[in-house]
Amino acid sequence: MSPYSGAHGAHAAIANAVKASGAIVQMHPDQFLKLLEREKEPVVVTATGWLFGTKYKYMFNYRGFFFYTESRAQLRIPSGAEIIAAEKIWVPSGM
Repeated sequence: MSPYSGAHGAHAAIANAVKASGAIVQMHPDQFLKLLEREKEPVVVTATGWLFGTKYKYMFNYRGFFFYTESRAQLRIPSGAEIIAAEKIWVPSGM
């Protein structure tokens, strides 16, 4: 039997994922862009998802925290940013 079976196992898997990735802070897209502009050469991971329409998802690391946002419209990422297109961005449920 897997150590990640059942509801308890799913909770443990999510807890371990959060421990591995550090703190994830979800922000409104406008706040995300303001914070992104503080970084000289940010690395931004992007992905798109679909649930009743396209959602654009963004994540970047700033001072040890991962900042995440999603938007129905594409965000204008500042020039100088390195953009990494991912197949999917996954954040623990409850975000």
